[in-house]
Amino acid sequence: MKSLKVNNKIVPNGYSGICLWPFGIYVSDEAHANNKRTIRHENTHWEQQKELLGIFFYVLYAVEWILKFFRYGTKSYRNLAAEREAYTFQDDKSYLVYRTRYNWLKYIFQNP
Repeated sequence: MKSLKVNNKIVPNGYSGICLWPFGIYVSDEAHANNKRTIRHENTHWEQQKELLGIFFYVLYAVEWILKFFRYGTKSYRNLAAEREAYTFQDDKSYLVYRTRYNWLKYIFQNP
C-alpha cells in the first residue's frame, strides 16, 4: 500500500483523492487521509496503475472514458473498469491481499 499525501491543489474539486503512479496518492484533506474507504479505493488504483506502468493505464482510462461517454454521458466515470473495481471492493479490508492482477479487465465489457 502506498502512503497518502494531503494536497488539495492536486485533487480535483468534488473528489476525495487521486492516485498518480509513481508519484503517490493524494487526498483533499485530513478527513480523507483518515478515511479507510478512501485509502482502500485509491490503493486499488495504485495496483491497477502499477500493473500498466502508469502511462498505459492513463491512456486506457482516457480511451475507455471517451467511448463510454457516448453511452453513459456524465455517468461514464462510474462505469469505467478501474472505477468499478475500486468502488466494488473499497469496503473489503483484505481485498488487496487476495486481489488477482488485472482483475479490473473483467469490467471493461461487462454491463453494470
